[in-house]
Amino acid sequence: MVIYISAPYSIGDVSMNIRRACLAGDELLRKGHIPFVPHLTHLWHLISPKTYEEWLSIDFELLSMCDALLRLDGESRGADLEVAEAKRLCMIIYYDIREIPDAMS
Repeated sequence: MVIYISAPYSIGDVSMNIRRACLAGDELLRKGHIPFVPHLTHLWHLISPKTYEEWLSIDFELLSMCDALLRLDGESRGADLEVAEAKRLCMIIYYDIREIPDAMS
């Protein structure tokens, strides 16, 4: 599965939030899945800033190409909106990485 990682980005330490999302991506890779880590657009934003609404629109488009969403804990308006969009799309939503089965080989 391609799994979208939805997690806090701007609340708290941005670098630690990005690190946490990347580590979750590593765990998904170990389970045999393909992670999508939207936090990695941070560098793009530093080079070419976009509005919150523009990023959310991009995220929703990318989310629609994924098979499932993993919501990491923590306060985040954006992540909550991503979950709502995933529900609207009838996607599988995981709230704990341990719930995600290993991919079949």
